[in-house]
Amino acid sequence: MEQIDMNRVAETILAAPGWARVGITAPAPHIRSDAAQELARAVVAAIEKHDPGTTSADQPALPL
Repeated sequence: MEQIDMNRVAETILAAPGWARVGITAPAPHIRSDAAQELARAVVAAIEKHDPGTTSADQPALPL
C-alpha cells in the first residue's frame, strides 16, 4: 500500500478550483458541502492518476 504524501495532498488542494477553496468556509451548509465534495474529487483524481511505477525526486528508484 502506498503511503499518503502530505505535501502532494496540500499541492492538490491548492490546485483545486478557487471556488471550492473559498467555498469550504461559506456560511451556507450546502455550499460548504459542495466545496468539500469538489476538494475530495480533486484529491481522489490526483491519487487515481498517479502511476505507482514512477518515482519522484524525493524517492529515487533502487537498482535491483
